[in-house]
Amino acid sequence: MLQDAENILEVTDLEVGFGGTPVLHRIGFSMRRGERVAIVGQSGSGKSTAIGAILRLLPGSGRITHGSIVLGGGTTRGEVEDLATASEPVMRTIRGERIGLVPQDPMSNLNPAMRIGAQVADALVANRTTEGKPDRAQIRSQAVALLAEAGIPGAERRYGQYPHEFSGGMRQRVLIAIALAGKPELLIADEPTSALDVTVQRQILNHLQSLVDARGTSLLFITHDLGLAADRTDRIIVMSEGRIVEIGTPRQILLDPQQEYTRQLVAAAPSVATALDAAPLVDPTAGAPASAGPERSRSILVVENLVKEFALRGRRGSTIRAVDDVSFEVERGTTTAVVGESGSGKTTVARIVLGLETASSGQALIDGESLTDTRGAQRRALRRKVQPVFQDPYGSLDPTYSIERLIDEPLRIFGVGDRGSRQERVAELLDQVALPRSVAQRRPNELSGGQRQRVAIARALALEPELLICDEAVSALDVLVQDQILTLLADLQDRLGLTYLFITHDLSVVRQIAHAVVVMRSGVVVENGSVNDVFDHPRAEYTRELLGAIPGAAFAA
Repeated sequence: MLQDAENILEVTDLEVGFGGTPVLHRIGFSMRRGERVAIVGQSGSGKSTAIGAILRLLPGSGRITHGSIVLGGGTTRGEVEDLATASEPVMRTIRGERIGLVPQDPMSNLNPAMRIGAQVADALVANRTTEGKPDRAQIRSQAVALLAEAGIPGAERRYGQYPHEFSGGMRQRVLIAIALAGKPELLIADEPTSALDVTVQRQILNHLQSLVDARGTSLLFITHDLGLAADRTDRIIVMSEGRIVEIGTPRQILLDPQQEYTRQLVAAAPSVATALDAAPLVDPTAGAPASAGPERSRSILVVENLVKEFALRGRRGSTIRAVDDVSFEVERGTTTAVVGESGSGKTTVARIVLGLETASSGQALIDGESLTDTRGAQRRALRRKVQPVFQDPYGSLDPTYSIERLIDEPLRIFGVGDRGSRQERVAELLDQVALPRSVAQRRPNELSGGQRQRVAIARALALEPELLICDEAVSALDVLVQDQILTLLADLQDRLGLTYLFITHDLSVVRQIAHAVVVMRSGVVVENGSVNDVFDHPRAEYTRELLGAIPGAAFAA
């Protein structure tokens, strides 16, 4: 039974098992009507399992083995229900009508072959929000209104478009429209902005917040970002290994955490560290090390007046300028971050530096030479100086190779050493990235995401490069794992004298790891300077927008 009539949701002693193995251990929490609550934790903490249990959409062998999930009544649309024992027909009426879901990945949750408007209309029909027999014109009108309410400009025109014609932020707005189609009392947002840039994230969450506030809807917000949770909710539930370890207000959790795991989350969250002005992982005032020597240039990378144009498919003679007259330098032994939202041109710059794209004009010089202009032995020698670490540790490692083969692949390609010496080098590299040597004979699918990214870093270090290009190298990782990888990169830079070009959309990560920052927008550099200068005295309005979008700023005082 519901203990408090003001509660919309009461979870009591909930236990969930998969194949007889418990993964949720007697968790309990409640939500009041109109309240915004966040569940925070790293991958494997149980937060997604809790949501699956509430919606009764547990995958595979997942089963609720104990406890109750009581959804409050008191409205004309539903009585008190224990969702743990409700029948499937009852659950079908509850999903959408009383509980809405905004899922994480819009590309996998929207049908790519179906028009956007039709997908919203389907949600309206499924949730029976029209009286009597559905009228096509009425449904279309309601769908257009929902799209407009969710912040889609030109909703009438875009009704007939497909998902691929929308940006990531616009696709997420479509999912919000679908979730709100049934006018639910409780909205569950499962990592709804994790794939979005910080400025787009803020726009989406501001709009979502205004919608739920206007409707009096309760919001259950799932995230691994404590700063985001603190900005957007009234209470935070911290989960670890299928248990609730702490519940409190954002101020309590961020400023006075009671449990060690919560303290680790707070310390590891870049957005919180930036908001609270915590010490960065590197000394941002450090310059190039003295070991650079007089015979070598202080800057290992010089980007001069770089331009890259791409031909527009289907429009002969038309081009789009992705990189427009970009110039900056990277000092030896330091980290320069290139920051910007999707489409800013930052990844194109990185690909030109790596020799994967050819500049339309201008140049990117590594020790005075360009990968795209060199050939033969000269190009191979230059290639050894610069190596990439890509974003996705799942997609960048061949799943059929052993870890040893993945790491020693650059050595084999460049003909370095014999089999015995390469095995020794792999063992040394595993030590450098703090992985046990026993993983050498394992496959990528046997490792966690953080371990895979350590393997990717070890592979990049195999040829003893001077410059690493890290393209969103931590954006796919949980906050605790992200902190471990950033700490590892800072330690490797200190020990090996490495230089990093760090591509990211997250300024809070920049504050932790970089010495200098280049801010890009629409292919143009809008700001370029030391981290301290850019963060403390931003000159460009766009930079100020990026800084203002970092979650957790309300707790800086």
